[in-house]
Amino acid sequence: MDSFISTFHIDWKIIIAQSINFVIVLAVLYFLLVKPLKKLMSERTGTIEGGLNDAKANAELLANTKKEYDQVISNARNEAHNIFQEGKKDAEAKKAEMMEKAKKEVDNMIINGKKVLESEKTKIIDEAKQEIVSLVVLATEKLLETHPDKEFEDKSVNKLKKI
Repeated sequence: MDSFISTFHIDWKIIIAQSINFVIVLAVLYFLLVKPLKKLMSERTGTIEGGLNDAKANAELLANTKKEYDQVISNARNEAHNIFQEGKKDAEAKKAEMMEKAKKEVDNMIINGKKVLESEKTKIIDEAKQEIVSLVVLATEKLLETHPDKEFEDKSVNKLKKI
């Protein structure tokens, strides 16, 4: 072994000093570089995992929101259809009611018209009878060449009205 040491010029003091220097450099690098780097990497890993979890949660939230949106739109369409149908039924009912009201008004107008016509007819007949009585009285006067008194004329009118 001595030959080996002398061949390579190995000095135990230098090897021990270099080993101590290596351990010191290793400790300094560990505390100054590796520990902060591990901490930074774990924070970065946590941030990335949080971002992935948030992305998954957002994707689920988006899917749920899409389902809710579709359901709300479907409900709104159904409600609009129902409102339209109710409005249509109401319009039909109002139309039928208005038609019935108009029919009643027309019937009332016809009945009132008939009453007016009947009263006019009665009035015209009474006037015609009165005219006929006057003509008969005038014809009788001419034939008799006398003037009857008012009492005779009233009696004659009453008798003719009964006819």
